[in-house]
Amino acid sequence: MSENKPQESKPSFELSTSRQFQNWVKTEQVSLIFTTYQVGKVFMLGTNTDGSLHVTERTFNRCMGLGTVKGANTFWLSSLFQLWRFDNSLTSGRFNDYDKVYLPQAAYTTGDLDVHDIIIGEDDRPVFVNTLFSCLATVSESHSFKPIWQPPFISKLVPEDRCHLNGLAEKDGKPAFVTMVSQSDASDGWRDHRQNGGLVMDVQTNEIVCEGLSMPHSPRWYNGRLYILEAGTGYFGYVDLENRKFEKIAFCPGFLRGLDFTGNYAIVGMSSVRKNKTFSGLALDENLKAANTEPRCGIQIINLETGAAEHWVRLEGIIEELYDVKVLTGVKRPLLIGTKKDDIRTMISIEQ
Repeated sequence: MSENKPQESKPSFELSTSRQFQNWVKTEQVSLIFTTYQVGKVFMLGTNTDGSLHVTERTFNRCMGLGTVKGANTFWLSSLFQLWRFDNSLTSGRFNDYDKVYLPQAAYTTGDLDVHDIIIGEDDRPVFVNTLFSCLATVSESHSFKPIWQPPFISKLVPEDRCHLNGLAEKDGKPAFVTMVSQSDASDGWRDHRQNGGLVMDVQTNEIVCEGLSMPHSPRWYNGRLYILEAGTGYFGYVDLENRKFEKIAFCPGFLRGLDFTGNYAIVGMSSVRKNKTFSGLALDENLKAANTEPRCGIQIINLETGAAEHWVRLEGIIEELYDVKVLTGVKRPLLIGTKKDDIRTMISIEQ
């Protein structure tokens, strides 16, 4: 096992990886980005020139959803009351051995909508899950948001988080599938159906394609298949759309949120189980006990053919929850510029 710790005299958290994780990142030619709203941090994992793991972290209050575009030159990030767009300012070459330098170039002020998943639409504008108002929305030039879809059972757009709409999958550049914890049309009503009230819905047809799930999250369309995370049981799997059934691929020891892919691998985010009513009393508790393991916070790299977790990243200390994870394809050593330090004042570029 190799350990990679932030450069602090008394670190408040530790990041460790499986022995071959660094080789996997180098071989796949990818970097990873993930969020933890619990402590308001965005992390990027890349590769240094000597082959060691490079870790960058920046502070954004309650950062959650991530949305990336092809080419890995832009990504979106949701925070407490804003949606941020980060752009790569390097048009060619490198900067201090970094091959991408991401700057916060624009932000939309949305208010505290509890924004979860984000995709990038055909017009390059973000489409996001507005969990507080139980709808899908996009940014507005003059208002907090512009609603574009809501589940058919939601009778009114009000800030009540009725069904806990949380996940959004893109297909052919359009919103395709969503996950939610229940079909409740009452304020905070989803909490009464955590065990088996979850479902996946087709956004284009309003058809339920899978139900009876326990707190489903992170639907993703990849290579012709719809994958999801059943957070309430700890299983990663896919939806058999023909038979409307969830097929398990692998058990991951944690509350699952955040999913992306590269090649033949799934990258799954895990959180330690919260010790409160919302996240207790689920099948996940028994599944952890049956596996004789404790819940973990980190990332599992799962082989889609075998279901084996071949590599992992683990976070220990004050960080107990992750939300989203994305792959930056073709990026070896990214640099993320935040808004808290002075380096953003000197990151100046000229558009040609």
